[in-house]
Amino acid sequence: MKPIILTGDRPTGPLHLGHYVGSLQNRVKLQPNYQQYLIIADSQALTDNYDNPGLVRDNVMQVALDYLAVGLDPKESTFFIQSQIPELYELTCYFLNLVSVARLERNPTIKDEVRQKNMKDAIPAGFFCYPVSQAADILAFKADLVPAGEDQNPMIEQTNEIAKRFNFLYKQDVFKEVKSMVGSVGRLPGIDGKAKMSKSLGNAIFIGDSADEITRKVRLMYTDPNHLKVSDPGTVEGNVVFDFLTIFDPNKAEVEELKAHYRRGGLGDGVLKKRLTDVLENMIAPMRQRREQYQNDPEYVREILRVGTANARQVAAQTLSEVKSAMGINY
Repeated sequence: MKPIILTGDRPTGPLHLGHYVGSLQNRVKLQPNYQQYLIIADSQALTDNYDNPGLVRDNVMQVALDYLAVGLDPKESTFFIQSQIPELYELTCYFLNLVSVARLERNPTIKDEVRQKNMKDAIPAGFFCYPVSQAADILAFKADLVPAGEDQNPMIEQTNEIAKRFNFLYKQDVFKEVKSMVGSVGRLPGIDGKAKMSKSLGNAIFIGDSADEITRKVRLMYTDPNHLKVSDPGTVEGNVVFDFLTIFDPNKAEVEELKAHYRRGGLGDGVLKKRLTDVLENMIAPMRQRREQYQNDPEYVREILRVGTANARQVAAQTLSEVKSAMGINY
């Protein structure tokens, strides 16, 4: 049997290049050699979008289109919708008893999101507990590997804690240790120079962006504010254009030459932005074309989700049966 991957995304909007280098690239690369489950985590998205379920519902299809656009294949990977698998909620309920409030409060990912979303003292209980829901998703499929962004590592750590505690308490090895796999770039900066590309911060380049959108967003990219004239020496570090060229430009030797030229002066930001625009357009154009092709056949995409969800539910039900047996509640 192939080793198992569980990974996915919250449908709060279309996916961007941060998702691509953080996880999607690895998913495409690994899918021939793994049994891969791709969760569209709409229930988790509702933990901080409970007042706007329409946003979440509409973006389920957008995330599925992005999966298909980057090359994820429903013949090799199982696409499924979280809210349609009630077994995941039951597992979450049992796992909540294995985690303290203090442990949830220490989760760095939750801390960062609470700060970013300015929740302060109005944190919904569902949002506070969603690391446990995430653990239920991973453990329901007995995943060996989770390709995820760097910011998700604390979630994997908490998942392993829950798995070990369950096995210890109920004296059965139902679950195994899960490993995370961070993409080629741990964290892609936003076009404004902020530490992380994010839909909510409005600083993202999306997988389905048009050529005009890519051009516009690259023009807005943060560079060296002290590089006022072409002849001025410039700083490469913290310059988002160079960050992106380093990651996405296939000609690494030329990028290093450009860095040296920029540092000594005589190289304008406009030249660099034109090069980056071309690099991104060459990479995104085939994805955009595939996305448009599937977008024109929404019933086919819905069928992928229906079949995948039915198959995923069978797997989750089997795990739940093992859990209830270990706990002695299979009356």
